[in-house]
Amino acid sequence: MTSLSWENLDVFLQDEAQGGFAIKVKIEFQNGSDREITGIFDEPYLNAQLGEYEVDAIEPRFTCKLIDAKDIKRLDRLILNDGRVFNIIGYPQPDGTGLCILKLEYRDDSA
Repeated sequence: MTSLSWENLDVFLQDEAQGGFAIKVKIEFQNGSDREITGIFDEPYLNAQLGEYEVDAIEPRFTCKLIDAKDIKRLDRLILNDGRVFNIIGYPQPDGTGLCILKLEYRDDSA
């Protein structure tokens, strides 16, 4: 789906150098190639309770332009500027505005 003509997603996704709050990340594809894209990294803390059971979880995600994520697939990697590496755990989820969400899981290479 294309974005509406009056929306400019590049303005919304300006990085810190441009006065915005988006960041640039590196996407490493399974075939060995990589690409840099801009978006918003979020790591919300969730607490769910079902009866007497309680689960605490962190669900990292990255919001970016759908056009930038068109060839990203499950198990590609996302690398933040601080060196943290995440596996992409699903295909991009479009939200209908020209943006999409990449669901992530922290990659622990020490195991």
